Amino acid sequence: MSIRRHMSAVRQYELIYILPPETTEEAVAELQTQVEAITQRFSATIEKTENWGRRKLAYEIAGHREGVYVLHVINGPAEMTAELDRRLRVFDLVIRHMIVRVDQELAVAERAKTNRKAAMTARRVRRGLPPEPTEQERSRRHEEDDDVDGPEMGFRGGDR
Repeated sequence: MSIRRHMSAVRQYELIYILPPETTEEAVAELQTQVEAITQRFSATIEKTENWGRRKLAYEIAGHREGVYVLHVINGPAEMTAELDRRLRVFDLVIRHMIVRVDQELAVAERAKTNRKAAMTARRVRRGLPPEPTEQERSRRHEEDDDVDGPEMGFRGGDR
């Protein structure tokens, strides 16, 4: 795969930015409109937008202890992230922002799940069992899990 083709592939990103706590709804809507315009320019789509509202910051940033958090889930090319990053740095309204590629993490998790399932199937076949657990095995396993949470797992200590 060529580098150019790799760079133009559609990927999924999460863009989150923090605005000052006194930011009005109109200002938030205006910034969201500008983000949408940038994504449209790169033929990207905004899958989801969540306004998380006013929240306490982990540490003080630019004299603010709280901020308005906004999350966008965007499907688009890598070039779009560079432009979003550049534009969000220019806006005085944005205290902090971060763009994270999430499709790669989802693919890794899906591969791990598939590998675990294949390994379980191979172990069961080596033991002479059917590849998938039967309904009876599942219900027995569920009952055993419930028994673990019983009173015998509680505090067993005596006097100090």
